[in-house]
Amino acid sequence: MDHLLAARAQMGTSLAFHYIFAAIGVGFPILLVIVEGLWLRTGDPQYYRLARTWSRVMLLLFAIGAVSGTTLSFELGLLWPEFMRHAGAVIGVPFSAEGFAFFIEAIFVGIYLYGWDRLSPRAHWLCSIPIAVSGALSAAFVTAVNAWMNTPSGFRNAGGTAVDIDPLAAVFNKAMPTEVLHTTLSAYVFASFATAAVYAVTLLREPANRYAAAGLRVAMLVGACAIPLQLIAGDVSARFDAHEEPIKLAAMEGQFATEAPAALTVGGIPDARTHETRYAIRIPYLLSILAFENPHAEVRGLDAFPAADEPNPLPVHLCFDAMVGCGSLLLLIGGWWAFVTRLGARLPGTWLKRALVAGGGLAFVAMEAGWMVTEEGRQPWIATGFLRTSDAVTTAPGLDVAFYGFTILYLFLATTLAWLLLRIRTDDAAQPPAGAVARAH
Repeated sequence: MDHLLAARAQMGTSLAFHYIFAAIGVGFPILLVIVEGLWLRTGDPQYYRLARTWSRVMLLLFAIGAVSGTTLSFELGLLWPEFMRHAGAVIGVPFSAEGFAFFIEAIFVGIYLYGWDRLSPRAHWLCSIPIAVSGALSAAFVTAVNAWMNTPSGFRNAGGTAVDIDPLAAVFNKAMPTEVLHTTLSAYVFASFATAAVYAVTLLREPANRYAAAGLRVAMLVGACAIPLQLIAGDVSARFDAHEEPIKLAAMEGQFATEAPAALTVGGIPDARTHETRYAIRIPYLLSILAFENPHAEVRGLDAFPAADEPNPLPVHLCFDAMVGCGSLLLLIGGWWAFVTRLGARLPGTWLKRALVAGGGLAFVAMEAGWMVTEEGRQPWIATGFLRTSDAVTTAPGLDVAFYGFTILYLFLATTLAWLLLRIRTDDAAQPPAGAVARAH
């Protein structure tokens, strides 16, 4: 395997695996905050049982996520030493801040799990809030680093060396606000729809299961709110790309030629040799409208940029279409659930349950495809305009062997995790402390 390809494949595999747990770490605590709050408010024991069960799920996912995240931190230095040598001083601050947020999250996860029978109900519920906040902050700081790789700032480029470093300017780079918002919302969408899918499966088997109905309702309350916000955030992100990263937008849209007005390309297969996107549906004026709010605005295609700087439009466009398509279907499913069930006041029908099961897979595909758009859309740069990916990779031998070894390791971890999750059973004997809700009020 090609040296650079092996390094990118290993890093990409690690990121794809870890991204699942990073998303869960951000999104799942919100569900815990809501479900335990509902127990305190209503006294319904089903919410108490959900909170007890979900806390064990959170612990397991947190542990696996910590391991995969640690692996990534080592890979960053071992696979990309030139990147760390040139950019380490610039991006060190957000990485350090992420470490603090992670440790705060770990502390409160421990307090939350240990405190079930030792803290007052209100105090225990309050301990779930820092978990949700610190998890979101941890992800925000890491995403800020990725945003910096797309729009580097906070330094002066002196012949390939970063000097006159301003760490805050690096953290709050141009892409940071839109990318952090888009990534954070994707975590809420994935966590909520994945959780809803689990309980929809249970309801297909046991339609009268009140415990599963309560879990589905909590998950979809979050999902139905998060998915329209996510699509709005995605539109904002695409408009940002049109102004600040036009070459990425061209790859996302499979836009080879500069056009004014520009049509929106739906579907199709980009062919870099013939400079056309085959089998696509083109909607006149729409790309100009979406990108610049002007039906006659010019949208630059890949032909407007040096060939050496062009990302491969095939994976970028296909992943972008997959992300948008899955997100649109999730919006329909969320709206269907909200309308039919009156925001969970009624039980969903069979076809809606099946759609909710499919929603878990759609959320996963949308999340991973979106991350691929971000990473592949920046190539061939590891830091746009500052350092090329090919110049940042290690010269150490045996990367193909390491890639195969890590792939086997991640498959083993994924299998083990699935086995452990399936062994987590609802504690039917779990009962809230007598008078707990009254004391909380």
